[in-house]
Amino acid sequence: MKILQYSLRLIVLHTILIAFTSDVKLTVTAFTGTYGINYGRIANNLPSPDKVAMLLRAAKIKNVRIYDADHSVLKAFSGTGLELIVGLSNEHVKDVSSNSDHALTWVKDNVEAFLPDTKVVGIAIGNEILGNNDNADIWGSLLDAAKNIYNATQKLGIDKNIQISTAHSQAVFDNSFPPSNCTFREGVTQYMKPLLEFFSSIGSPFCLNAYPFLAYTYNSDKVDINYALFEKNEGIYDEKTRLHYDNLLDAQIDAAYAALEEAGYGKMEVIITETGWASKGDQSEPAATVENARTYNFNLRKRLALRKGTPFRPKIRLKAYIFALFNENSKPGHTSENNYGLYKPDGSIAYDIGFPGLKSSSAVSSFLTLKGIPARGFGSSASVLVLSSLLLLLIL
Repeated sequence: MKILQYSLRLIVLHTILIAFTSDVKLTVTAFTGTYGINYGRIANNLPSPDKVAMLLRAAKIKNVRIYDADHSVLKAFSGTGLELIVGLSNEHVKDVSSNSDHALTWVKDNVEAFLPDTKVVGIAIGNEILGNNDNADIWGSLLDAAKNIYNATQKLGIDKNIQISTAHSQAVFDNSFPPSNCTFREGVTQYMKPLLEFFSSIGSPFCLNAYPFLAYTYNSDKVDINYALFEKNEGIYDEKTRLHYDNLLDAQIDAAYAALEEAGYGKMEVIITETGWASKGDQSEPAATVENARTYNFNLRKRLALRKGTPFRPKIRLKAYIFALFNENSKPGHTSENNYGLYKPDGSIAYDIGFPGLKSSSAVSSFLTLKGIPARGFGSSASVLVLSSLLLLLIL
């Protein structure tokens, strides 16, 4: 009997080790849960990074993307547990692509120097480079920049914890309606396929910036606004796949999956790196209202909370970074560009979708105390297995 009990204990301990090993591997995916935020800073009136970290913790938003590697942000996020993706800006892509030493220096100075206290989990190589004619001079530099940055993480021994990616706009696609017809645009394919091959080899996702707001704004005669806002509507039917879509974002994502499948990378995950709705716009942007922005972001939050996939990829849980954390008063372009924020510059909410505004540090501290166990990953299936196994050990 004792031999049997001893054997069972060994089996349970082995199970615990496997579970913890699996949990560690999951952190390399650079995304916890389904909800994240873009912390853009093209403004002259935003709260300090310390206060922003406080705000994010109070709102329980763990996944954060920035568009550079600003040291004041990296220092402010130290010890917070917030999981940060930093950006190699477009203007540095060409240099890093042609000089591996510069890539190594960049990673040393902007990532390794802040680990492990600041939880940098990913590096985004540029933003919306392919398909954007304004960036045509660096289309051919993107792949080598990604490779050099990845190789730098390998040399520094941090590649197992840092995911390399790049975000694409809808401009890389052609024929995206219905979703199953979508392919990569002619002229983009020659750059996209080698990039997909590299990202596939290192386990990176396809990152997409998708805006139902823009699709509706430029096609309001063809798109039902309720379809764009996740409200009740007739939706669309894709005859090729025999799938029904009740919201535009799911259709945009499945269009990306269709393009990936046609290119030979159907197993690659699609993650939404930007999506949002402006609360104010020009006369040419009548749908940019506070009510529509609230409706879209509230319904999107509910959609992500379901932790389910899209009609075409139902088993791949949808993950999205919302654009953006703050209204940014210095962004050029249409008025809408200054008004995507969930928050105003003073830290108060732009509209109510269930997030708090800036609170005192004591309030944040109490939140962290209450939520400490889930923050350590005990909400995962592997952790449930660990707890169950420990209980079994006690019984034995």
